[in-house]
Amino acid sequence: MTSNLDVALKSAMNIDGAIAVALVDYTSGMTLGTLGGGPDFDITVAAAGNTDVVRAKLRTIEMLGLPDRVEDILITLDHQYHIIRPLGSIGGRGLFLYLALVKTRANLALARHQLRGIEESLEL
Repeated sequence: MTSNLDVALKSAMNIDGAIAVALVDYTSGMTLGTLGGGPDFDITVAAAGNTDVVRAKLRTIEMLGLPDRVEDILITLDHQYHIIRPLGSIGGRGLFLYLALVKTRANLALARHQLRGIEESLEL
């Protein structure tokens, strides 16, 4: 899994505007892998904090009895986009990809498309 995960994280960092990416376990808030970030953006802290967002959304869908799954969650900040993509594969249950982008350098539609492709290629 590690080499496949490394390839997936590197591919995500090649998306225009990428600041950081992580694969996160939303049951524990722990990251399985990260790339990018730095002193101005701690990807581990951001990823752990977004586990609450994922849990809340999944709970809400369950309470509403919706048959849908979350494709992705978009958080728009003044200067950044944050895309949260829960993995749909059986091996990826309980995990999500988290990608932070610089808003002025990113093409949101293309970034979502590329992240979906990365998810599909990720073997866990």
